[in-house]
Amino acid sequence: MIRLSQAAVAAAVVVCLSGCASIFNGTTQAVAFSSAPQGAAMTITNRAGEPVHTGTTPSTVTLKRGAGYFKSEAYTVTMKKEGFADASQQVDSQVSGWYVANIMLGGLLGMLIVDPASGGMYTFPDTVKGTLAPTVAGVVGTSAAPATVK
Repeated sequence: MIRLSQAAVAAAVVVCLSGCASIFNGTTQAVAFSSAPQGAAMTITNRAGEPVHTGTTPSTVTLKRGAGYFKSEAYTVTMKKEGFADASQQVDSQVSGWYVANIMLGGLLGMLIVDPASGGMYTFPDTVKGTLAPTVAGVVGTSAAPATVK
């Protein structure tokens, strides 16, 4: 009888942990965008090239983690400010540690269906910072130093 109840508890734990990343990570993530100098116009587009956010830095934007079954979303952020060269960067995701927990804890439902379909298996960097280089006086579109986004 005790073994049966232990097996039931173990089964309940496995079921509860299936979809670990979706439960603990969620399907979206808040990412903080900043720039040097501050106040740059910012446009974020998704992997399909569709704009998902426009605003100014600094700003925190909630981004969707997934773009389909076993397909992470990817974004491009472009920052612009008068007197500075534009800066663009790809914002890519990584596999979340919570998704790996599915593998270690035997959550096959979460590992093969829930997390890949919801995007919960992916994570983005918490912060993205752009550095815009000043343009050379009198020469439009030329920068004194290459523009970078970190």
